[in-house]
Amino acid sequence: RRGGAHVCSLESWSLDGDDEHILPFVQKKSKKLHSSSYCIRFHVGRFNRQTDPTVEHQIEEVWTERVSKEPWLFNGSKFRLHSFRLASSSSASPKHPAGTHRPHAAVLGRELDHCRRSEEDDDLCINDSPGDAIQSGSAERNGPVSSQESDDQKAAPLLTLRLGLTCYKDYLGTNWSRRAAELRRRGEVEFGDPRALLAQPLGVGGVLCTDDGQVVLIRRSQRVAEAGGLLDIPGGHPEPKAVCERLGRRVREEQIGVHMMQPRPVVSELFSSVCAEIRDEVNVPLSCLGAPVLMGVALNHTSAGRPSAEFYVSCSLTSDEVRRLYRKGGAEASESTDIIFLCKTEVLQLDRRSPLWSELCPSAKGAVLLYQTVKPEDRETAASVNTPR
Repeated sequence: RRGGAHVCSLESWSLDGDDEHILPFVQKKSKKLHSSSYCIRFHVGRFNRQTDPTVEHQIEEVWTERVSKEPWLFNGSKFRLHSFRLASSSSASPKHPAGTHRPHAAVLGRELDHCRRSEEDDDLCINDSPGDAIQSGSAERNGPVSSQESDDQKAAPLLTLRLGLTCYKDYLGTNWSRRAAELRRRGEVEFGDPRALLAQPLGVGGVLCTDDGQVVLIRRSQRVAEAGGLLDIPGGHPEPKAVCERLGRRVREEQIGVHMMQPRPVVSELFSSVCAEIRDEVNVPLSCLGAPVLMGVALNHTSAGRPSAEFYVSCSLTSDEVRRLYRKGGAEASESTDIIFLCKTEVLQLDRRSPLWSELCPSAKGAVLLYQTVKPEDRETAASVNTPR
C-alpha cells in the first residue's frame, strides 16, 4: 500500500429490475491494483449525457414537480461515469460502456505521473495516486522504490475511468424518472448506448468495519429521496465543486464545467469523499478511518443502471464507540434514523434467503456482494504477510 489508498480488485455487479435479483456481469479475479494505477479521462462533450430538446423539457417538468413537494432538494453537480476499464497496463483494445455484458476492455500502456494528451482520443489523461490527498500530510514515500515493487507496478492492472459531468436534477429527470426505460431504448437506437441519455451520476459507498469486527449499517430516513426506511451503508457522491475548491476556484454549481477538472484532484475526491460521507453520516472522525479500498462498481437497475463505487473502510473504534458517536449526531444526521451492526461472518453469509436481505437498499446489496467476493481484509492480511520487512 502506497500513499494511503489502494484497490484490491474491480468487480462489477448488476442489480436487476426487481431489486431482489442480483447477478454479477463480470467475475474477473485480478491482481491488486497499486494506488498509482488510475487513469482518469475527461472529454468535453464526449462523456457527458447526450441532450435532446424533448428530454430537457421533461427533466425540467420532473424537477419543478419534485421541488414543489420537497423544497429542500438541491441541484448539485455530479460526476458522470461514462465507462470504466480494468485491464493489463500493457495491452489495448476497444472501449465499452460501463455496465455492458462484455469483458473489461484493455487500456493503453501506463502513462507517466503527469498530464498528457492521449493520441488515441485526445483526452486529458493522468496516472495518479489517490492517497496523496485522502489524508493531508499522510505518510510520504520512504526511500527508493524496490525492484519488486517496480515489477509489481508494471504487472498491475490499470483502472481507467471516463468521466463527464451531470447534476442531481438530470438524475431525477432521467435515471429516476418514469420514462427511464424509454430513454434507454432511445439511447440504444440513436446512439448505440442505452445510457447515452441518462445522467449516470457516480456515487460512493463505504462498507465500514469496526475494530471489533462489526459492519456498520444505517437506516435511511423517510425524508431522503430514495429507499426511505431501508438499511444502507454510508455513502453519497464525489463532488465536482470540491475539486474546484481544491484548485482554489470559487464557483457556483451552475458554473462548473469539464474544463475546470484536473485528474489528480478528481482521483483524490473520489477516495476522500467516501470517508467524508462516513464522517458526516456516522459521526466518526476521519482520524479513526483507514485508507479506503475500492472493491468495485455496482450498477443499480432500480434506477436504470446508476453506478456506485463501493469501498471497504476500516475503523479503529469499537462498535460501542461508533454507536455513541452516531447518537451524538453528525453533519448529516437527518439522513438516517438508526444504526445497526452486523458481524463480518453474518455479512459474508447474507443472501436473498436471509430475512435481512429485503431490508437492504439496492446499493447496499451491491456493496455486500462485492465485499463477499473481494474479501478485502483477507487480501490485506496476505499482502502484509508477503511484504518484505
